[in-house]
Amino acid sequence: MSKVTKKQKIILEKVNPEQSYSIAEALDIMQSVKSSKFEESIDIAIRLGVDPTKSDQNVRGAVTLPNSLGNQVSVAVFADGEQAEAAKAAGADHVGMDDLAEKFSKEEISVDVVISTNDAMKVVGKLGQVLGPKGLMPNPKTGTVSDDVATAINNVKAGQVRFRTDKNGIIHGSIGKVSFDVTKLQTNASALIEELKKLKPASAKGIFIGSIALSSTMGPGIKIHSSELV
Repeated sequence: MSKVTKKQKIILEKVNPEQSYSIAEALDIMQSVKSSKFEESIDIAIRLGVDPTKSDQNVRGAVTLPNSLGNQVSVAVFADGEQAEAAKAAGADHVGMDDLAEKFSKEEISVDVVISTNDAMKVVGKLGQVLGPKGLMPNPKTGTVSDDVATAINNVKAGQVRFRTDKNGIIHGSIGKVSFDVTKLQTNASALIEELKKLKPASAKGIFIGSIALSSTMGPGIKIHSSELV
């Protein structure tokens, strides 16, 4: 029989999987088991009242959180000419066209976000098998296909969260760090939920925002009182 670690013991003592907690209580639990080696992120999972098997009920979008994410975000931009210069000026980590596509094909670079101008999509489109599985394929719905590359870069570096329903109809996204206070986390989570409400499919019936859970990188999943956010 495997030995229960100190962290697992604290989790078992503090978290009842059948119970819902306030954000403050959840954050207290996460901080009690946080890693001393790095600052953990806090993720949110929201079950939506959709049928994920129906294409018209897939929810996809992006939102820039009011309190950022506390992360350094690396960005690659497919653009040329003046738009390439604008991307460099806005802080893009990698800028190019065919040369950048070759680097991705050879897996010579790794980034958090890929942005493309409309014209550059003819190059990016050939990278579907490379970018798609990593969730990096630019899409107009998430603001990553844009001719205003400076704004797109500023949004993702300021804390933009891109989301889409998974096969179970659940949205996943980061809302900050364990070091954030309750107000910042609550404000970020509420901003995400408000954006989801705007994207409710016309064919979706019943309650749209269902159960909500928070989890830290190395911590447990904790059900949250949805009344705090909805």
